Amino acid sequence: MIFATILAGGTGTRMGETEKPKQFLLLGKKPILIHTIEKFALNSKFDKIIVLTPKEWINYSKDLIRQYIPQKNIIVIEGGKSRLDTLNNGIKYILENFEDNDNIIVTHDAVRPFVTHRIIEDNIKYAKKYGACDTVIPSTDTIVRSIDGEVISEIPDRNQMYQGQTPQSFNLNKLNKLLNQLTDKEKESLTDAAKIFILKGEAVYLVNGEFLNLKITHPYDLRLANSIISK
Repeated sequence: MIFATILAGGTGTRMGETEKPKQFLLLGKKPILIHTIEKFALNSKFDKIIVLTPKEWINYSKDLIRQYIPQKNIIVIEGGKSRLDTLNNGIKYILENFEDNDNIIVTHDAVRPFVTHRIIEDNIKYAKKYGACDTVIPSTDTIVRSIDGEVISEIPDRNQMYQGQTPQSFNLNKLNKLLNQLTDKEKESLTDAAKIFILKGEAVYLVNGEFLNLKITHPYDLRLANSIISK
């Protein structure tokens, strides 16, 4: 089976003072979350789409989905305090409710509403073939590394640098196995699911992303996204 997990568990503190988490803010005439779910709902390969939100926003999310996307394969469950906790909740739900040794899980940020059909298709294909993949775009800027935040420690070769996006997609059983092998220190260092594989010496294959597959994090990003929608 193939599952999409839409990670909408965050509260969006970097968006500033808003009346609701950023995934529920309007992009054009619809909430950001709805734009994102629609991209996955249009793909018939997904057996279930699992949306993970803060507990207090579960009913609100269900109401939105009923209003905009009348499909029966969308499930809303509680996210977690961190990205890792939210991902873990999604994994547990699938393992407890569906039996299949070859489950594929496609994880995606709720606030990346411009993900394309091609990116989703490539994620499914690579996850099936290799067991793990990550969506990336080449870095157009020089990357500067600083250990102390005051002086430059290193300037890596830009030709080897990529910016990570989502989706990130995996063989679910392999992901769960590696996740359970992580030490507490390793869990603290995680910024995304692909790093789980890297920490355990497993290969993660690259899927070409798109520059428009942007993440809406700050007020400027929302203004830019609305400009894209309007055109």
